[in-house]
Formats: sequence, structure tokens, C-alpha cells
Amino acid sequence: MRKHYIDNLRNLTILLLFPVHTFMIWNDFGSKFYIWLGESRILSTLIVLVNPWFMPILFVIAGMSSRYSLERRSNKEFVVQRVHKLFIPFLAGTVFLVPFQTLYARRFFDAYDGGFVDNWKYFFTHLTDFSGYDGAFTPGHLWFILFLFFISLISLCIFQLVPYQNAASRVGKMPVWGILLLFIPIWLMYYLGNIGGFSLGKDMTLYLLGYYVLSNESVMETLEKSRKWLAVLWGTGSAALVILYYQCRYYGDLWINFVGWLSILAVLVFGKNCLNRRTKLTDYLNRASYPMYILHQSILVGLAYYIIQICDVFALQVVLICIGSLALTILAYHLVERIPVVRKMIGVK
Repeated sequence: MRKHYIDNLRNLTILLLFPVHTFMIWNDFGSKFYIWLGESRILSTLIVLVNPWFMPILFVIAGMSSRYSLERRSNKEFVVQRVHKLFIPFLAGTVFLVPFQTLYARRFFDAYDGGFVDNWKYFFTHLTDFSGYDGAFTPGHLWFILFLFFISLISLCIFQLVPYQNAASRVGKMPVWGILLLFIPIWLMYYLGNIGGFSLGKDMTLYLLGYYVLSNESVMETLEKSRKWLAVLWGTGSAALVILYYQCRYYGDLWINFVGWLSILAVLVFGKNCLNRRTKLTDYLNRASYPMYILHQSILVGLAYYIIQICDVFALQVVLICIGSLALTILAYHLVERIPVVRKMIGVK
């Protein structure tokens, strides 16, 4: 039986990228963006609230989904599907989409007045810190797809050594405090394969926890019984995160990983109780959300570059960039899905 709440949470998280990446233009915590004005504490606070969990939950959901996928696919079919869905879109997006983001970054920060072709050449011949804000090579927002591709293949070997059924009975007996303490390996693995704050070790741990732990119905039942306490802890932890951000501007890797894991558990329980239904919107987003993820940031950055030049009203800038990029991304999706070759390049089913 398909878990519709997993689909709905994945789709809503991807939609959340539109406001989050819009707000990044005005972040005040020192992390630049392709277009960066850096002047809003309110928008930055909203990023601080969702940042610990909104990308990590995608790795958890991917791990949960892989368990169900491997129930109906052979290992070979799973690998082929990963290549077509992840690796090919990553390559295509890196070649044709991400250079647009660096083009507008160079125009904004360095007053670059060259064209796309010259910037494209620069993009593939210069390597700095992988941020891309100076026009040099970066995977951009496609880092998630690249990480997920490698994690899927590595984890497949682990699944052969430790089959799900061998661990299911022990995992299903875990008390709620034991599930909460799983943030410790997440925190420790954060330092393994960490590239500019993007951690392959942490994301693989989240993927494995999704596969072995959170796809286990007994674990979800245990969490549901404690959902009120989870909600209280989530609210308290998030409030503490904001207070630490305001007072110290740094809240520590241990704390952010604890709040992130706590948030993931609370969001999954909420989704299972409130979003476990199939609708027409669910069916549409199941097809569209992944291509929208691939397309969205290049469109958002380009639109933002022009919006801030023709409009100087802060609130209107935020609305136009967020809503406008969503509308243009949906339009772009419907245009490219009609072209067979391009469909495969952006992961359209």
C-alpha cells in the first residue's frame, strides 16, 4: 500500500524551497547567495527555523522510499533507475542550468557584462570553493541529487549485508527515547565527507535511518503515541534555536542536529496523521515536483536579478520573486515535458 504522506511531505518540502531560496537573498547570517542583499532579520529567522530539517528530511524520505522500491525491483533495476532519475539529470542540469546562476552572480557581484557562452567556458575552467558566487564551477542546488545518487549505490551494498528483515524486529522495539538518541550518529557523521557544510556522512546516515528505522511501522506507531511530547519538544527546540541565533549567531553542530532530527520525527508524525491521502494535487506534484526542483533555482536567480532592478519595494520584491519563480518553474516544466529528450534530462517520469 502506497504511503501517500511520504509523497505529500516530499512535494511540500520541495515547494518550500521557493520561499527559502527567495529569503536567502536577504539572509543576514553571512552566507551569500547568487543574488545577495542581506538585510532582513525576519526572513533570516524563518530560514533558521526550517534549515535544520527541510533538506535532511528529503534524505530520510528517500531512504524510506528505497525500501518500498526494492520490494518490487531487483538490485539491477534499482541501479538503472537511479542512473536515469539522478545521475543523468545531475549531468544535464550542471551543464545547462547551473551556469545561468553563476552568470547572474558574476553580473551582480562583479558587474560582469559578458554573455552566457563566455561564462559557460569560465564555469568549466575555474575551480574555487564550489559556491559558484564568483562564477566558478559548482553543482549548485544539484548537490542533493549527486549526494543521493552515491548514497543510493553505497547503501545498496549495506542492504545486502544487513537485510531489512534482519533488523526489523529489534528496531521495532526501540523506545521513543532511543529513537530520539539517534541524533547522535547523525551529529557524529556530520564531520565525515563535509564539503562546505554539505555532509555526505550525515546525509547517508539519514538515508539509512529512513530505510531501517522510519519505514518501520512499529517505530511510527511508537512516535505517534508520543506525538504531543514530540510537538512540545519541537516547538521548544526551535524557539531555543532562534534565541541562540539572536544572542550568539551560532548555535552549535550538536544542537542543530538534535533539533533537526526532532523536527524530522515530528513532521513525519504530522504527515502520517494529516497528509496520508491521495488527491489530484498529490498526483500532479508526484510527476512535477522533481523536475521543478531541478529547474527552480536557475529561474529564481535570473528572475531575482531583474526584479531588484525594476522594483525597490522590499515586500513586493519578496512576493514577486517567490510567486513569480514558482509560476515560471511550473510553466517551464510544462514546456519541457513535451520534448522527449529534455524530459529524460530533467527526470520527468
